Amino acid sequence: MPPSSLKKSIYTLALLYYWELNFSLLARIMEKHQLQFTSAVTLVLLQAQAILLLALAMAYGAEGTIGVNYGTIANNLPPPRQVAKFLLDSTVINRVRLFDADPVMLEAFAHTGIAITATIPNDEIPRLTNLSFAEQWIKDNILPWIGSTNIIRILVGNEVLSTGSKIIIGNLVPAMQALHTALVKESLDHRIQVSTPHSLAILSTSTPPSTGKFRQGYDTYVLKPLLSFLRATDSPFMVNPYPFFGCSTDTLDFALFRPNPGVFDENTGLNYTNMLDAQLDAVFSGMKRLGYGDVDVVIAETGWPSAGDTGRAGVDPESAATYNARLMQHIVSGIGTPLMPNRTFETYIFALFNEDMKPGPVSERHFGLFEPDLRPVYDIGVLRPTGANVPFRNPAAPEYPKISRKLWCLPRMGAKDEDLQRNIDYVCGLGLDCRPIQAAGRCFLPNTVRAHAAYAMNLYYQATGGHDYNCNFRQTGAITDTDPSYGGCKY
Repeated sequence: MPPSSLKKSIYTLALLYYWELNFSLLARIMEKHQLQFTSAVTLVLLQAQAILLLALAMAYGAEGTIGVNYGTIANNLPPPRQVAKFLLDSTVINRVRLFDADPVMLEAFAHTGIAITATIPNDEIPRLTNLSFAEQWIKDNILPWIGSTNIIRILVGNEVLSTGSKIIIGNLVPAMQALHTALVKESLDHRIQVSTPHSLAILSTSTPPSTGKFRQGYDTYVLKPLLSFLRATDSPFMVNPYPFFGCSTDTLDFALFRPNPGVFDENTGLNYTNMLDAQLDAVFSGMKRLGYGDVDVVIAETGWPSAGDTGRAGVDPESAATYNARLMQHIVSGIGTPLMPNRTFETYIFALFNEDMKPGPVSERHFGLFEPDLRPVYDIGVLRPTGANVPFRNPAAPEYPKISRKLWCLPRMGAKDEDLQRNIDYVCGLGLDCRPIQAAGRCFLPNTVRAHAAYAMNLYYQATGGHDYNCNFRQTGAITDTDPSYGGCKY
């Protein structure tokens, strides 16, 4: 811990920097964002609070708790090398989660010191249970970069329990064990952790937080062995809490860390003043119920969109800035949650960029902190002084024009169901919106592997630019000019 005089110096310098910078920015923010004076002041004050807390966090060594998810479902993103340099030189972000183990990305972050989390797609999980395959995966995807890129963690899949695939779910823990064994063989097990992120759908009960419980069946057969593995390997349990998806107009203040009456848990006598704490404590209660309350928790994804569909409350730059700025303040403060007090949480904000090719509601394309030209959508204090003068982009600007497509990607005749299921698992594991083919979704019926694969494969094909090679799927996909949409199911 630094001496109190040093802490005061750091705080004072941050304060002076803030006022020098932000009075000059106030008029520009009002102009660019087309905001009223009070809204502009709110953004500036949020930035001030974030800068000051980050300054103190750096003094205490807590800066490393702030990370970002680097998604690439877009056709206008800058080269990975440029992104890595920007993060290193112009921001305080020093942790990045990737959604794959693309060698181009891993090479881009070489010699930056930025802590990298790589991801293995869901469809590779069954093969990873074979130790020889796991060892080869490490040799092909990790060893080439081990001397240059700071790889700290490998994620096995993404929200695997939400896929509903019995094969993938059943093989999750054995795959993680095999991968860890492969790391041990290369003497990397103390340097690289193995984990997997979960959506909050793993909970069957979450309100009040003290009653948090994992879904029956998954609790003892999957999550308990998983938690045992994480404890044994000193790796974290990773979750993707999104207050944005759990709030309504009535609970918006609760979700945005704004003043509100709170939610009282009668079982513990604790009052919750924000939704994120409630979500995290519900997960913690589920872990504790299984006997694993000592396993660390990492927030793998959380964020708030700066734009959305008409009528959706809280989808604007001010709300996004409020959530992400106060999120940062909260996690580095050391306050923790009511059930996990005096803790900081390693947290990855979703997302680095607005991704213009993501399907679904407008909000899906506006979770980014930055536009593809590296201009901040809004500033929450992650820019260093050298990068603080990057001009703001007007968040009211129209979305990038979408090209009307007349081609679709569907399963090839004769493709085997097991291959098509792997295609579904791969696409949905990337984070694309597969809800339409889940139970009660508008494309769930007919409930066949081929029908679901058709939707998933076309979803990926359209999201990645509609190139012929995006419909290959190991020669199980074929392009057609016949629209496969039917009834309420639109492709």
